[in-house]
Amino acid sequence: MKQVVQNYKSGELALLDVPVPGCKAGGVQVRSAYSLISTGTELMKVSEAGMSMLGKARSRPDQVAKVVQSVAANGVPATYRKVMGKLDSYTPLGYSLCGVVEQVGAGVDDVKVGDLVACAGNEHALHAELNWVPKNLYAPVPDGLAPRHAAFGTVGSIAMQGVRQGESRLGEVALVIGLGLIGQLVVQLLAASGVRVVGADPDPARCELAERLGAAACGDPGSAAVENAVAELTDGHGVDQVYLAAGGGSNQPVELAARLCRDRGRVVDIGKCRLDLPWNAYYEKELDVRFSRSYGPGRYDPAYELEGRDYPIGYVRWTERRNLACFLDLAARGRVDVEPLISHIAAFDEAVETYQRLKDGELKAVAVLFRYPGQKEDAAEAQALAVTVPAVRRGTAAPSPARAAKAPVRLAFVGAGNYATSMLLPHLSQRDGVELSTVVTTTALSAANAQRKFGFAAATTDLDAVLGDPSVDAVFVVTRHSSHAELTRKALLAGKTVFVEKPLALSEDELADVLAAVEESGNDRLQVGFNRRFAPLLNEARKRFGVRTGPASLRYLVNAGRLDHGSWYLRQGSEGSRFAGEGGHFIDTASWLLDADPVSVYATATPGNEDLQVVLRYPDGSTATVSYVTTGAPGFPKETLDLVADGKVLRLDDFVRASVHGPERWVSSRLPKARDKGQSAELAAFVRAVRTGGPMPVPLESLVATTAATLAVPAGLACGAPVTLAEAR
Repeated sequence: MKQVVQNYKSGELALLDVPVPGCKAGGVQVRSAYSLISTGTELMKVSEAGMSMLGKARSRPDQVAKVVQSVAANGVPATYRKVMGKLDSYTPLGYSLCGVVEQVGAGVDDVKVGDLVACAGNEHALHAELNWVPKNLYAPVPDGLAPRHAAFGTVGSIAMQGVRQGESRLGEVALVIGLGLIGQLVVQLLAASGVRVVGADPDPARCELAERLGAAACGDPGSAAVENAVAELTDGHGVDQVYLAAGGGSNQPVELAARLCRDRGRVVDIGKCRLDLPWNAYYEKELDVRFSRSYGPGRYDPAYELEGRDYPIGYVRWTERRNLACFLDLAARGRVDVEPLISHIAAFDEAVETYQRLKDGELKAVAVLFRYPGQKEDAAEAQALAVTVPAVRRGTAAPSPARAAKAPVRLAFVGAGNYATSMLLPHLSQRDGVELSTVVTTTALSAANAQRKFGFAAATTDLDAVLGDPSVDAVFVVTRHSSHAELTRKALLAGKTVFVEKPLALSEDELADVLAAVEESGNDRLQVGFNRRFAPLLNEARKRFGVRTGPASLRYLVNAGRLDHGSWYLRQGSEGSRFAGEGGHFIDTASWLLDADPVSVYATATPGNEDLQVVLRYPDGSTATVSYVTTGAPGFPKETLDLVADGKVLRLDDFVRASVHGPERWVSSRLPKARDKGQSAELAAFVRAVRTGGPMPVPLESLVATTAATLAVPAGLACGAPVTLAEAR
């Protein structure tokens, strides 16, 4: 059989062929279905193994002390041979899994062959195809609980033991510092117990996840957000308990715990973090510092773990095994949800590569599972790696009133920021047959400025007045990204034709709300500001390239550059990521050139998501790679594109020059003036559709597919695998 091992001396990871463990008395042999990588504990061990000998010594002073004692007792040569022999050996990884009982040892009568069990223990629940597990370290999986969810049993028990040590009570307030795998489970267990929770973690994505899973508020531990939330929830008294679920060498967690804990509160250490307790702070509040030892009572007791001697329930209510069974029961009843924690599921054969990707930071994950041979991907697991492209359903709309042949198209603008005033309004204000009716902004002065500069007939801060004005033919939504979907929804329901600058939506729920408005109103008159497909130079190049017969490869390099400090684009918590705001441009352009909508998205990024690679796959086998980078040279062109198919190459250089290489070569002349990225042609097509009542410039289905593909990128980054774009039925 195969097992994941590591050489602590060299740091080498391997998937090793090892003998099958025998089925001894007092336990069961279990064939693994799923095992869980602890992205905290295990990665710390993997990282330590990659250190120099000095680094290893610094990270494990307890082991150094043992070496010193051995030198005193046995001498240097003997101690050296002993230490090197121990280091230069394979050690196992893993301690939390779910599998099927293959054999039952003597003295075991609570499970039978074929039963599904969750297993614990860093010597028994290993990343291996088969394990022997003693009686007190497994628990039967309740009916209805998916095997991949049951694989969380051990880490769930660790979180549960920490919560028990905190002695939380109904109505109390707790602070969880560190929102990794254990911290996320602690948040859910506390919330299920009626405790209000504040979370602290420097990762915004983990804060957002914890809030979705029950936390009242979360934020960066270095910001004022956490302290403000604690003050509000506790009337300034401080939290009743603090759970330290963070790792690393910083002393910030214990200092923050002292500052935000109430008088005589409890501080529980679950993770392995630095504990230099500030004496005055802890003494003055008389804080109760407690440690949570792994899965619960019985841990590290050979009589309990290996010999199966249980503790009487009257004396020890919650043991390792009873904690394990309790967590499985909570998960089966939906009181704890581990599905959102699963960032990636890898085949067991890919174990070494998966650890390496985690170590290098390429795969960012809260929880990663190994799926073992013979374990089929179930429907729910497949759904976790899929994003649904909502179906467009159109209701029955009331007929639009007939337009006079020469009547101007009356346009209203919601928002008048930089993009609206520099890229849209200059084209519209001079266009024949267009009347700028009303501009709506949140501040009176910005509306007045836009009215004066572009000749709007009216300026207001009242959106409802514009949506209720029957003389307005179309509404432009050019506001901050977070408001696009809601304003579009309102305008569609009001019967207006809508031009919304990208993005259409920042979440699947927002996209669904827009499409619900289309279905309810029957109004599908919508355009998103994907202007590149209208660029004259790119259209000419596409025409010269000709009809494509075979699959194509497209590469789109976007040298986006760094943003200025303070840019609202950096407010990812409220306005979405930078790619969420801009990425639709490039996906739409690729799909237009390939004349299809993508069927899957794969995304990867450098640490910190500075440089992003998005690979789109299309129905005919074509692929498009969008490289969205911020670390390039400022002087290099922003956008370059290559399309390769049928022995031909189309090249676009930043909308200034284009060429086609094939049987016949074509090269455009260098344009003497500014780049034309298609805004003018796009607006002309939109106004024409409004005036004539003809089809919108881009089909709504295409706009939805591009938006869904853009939304799939963060899911792809999280799971580290291609995300299928599944059409809704």
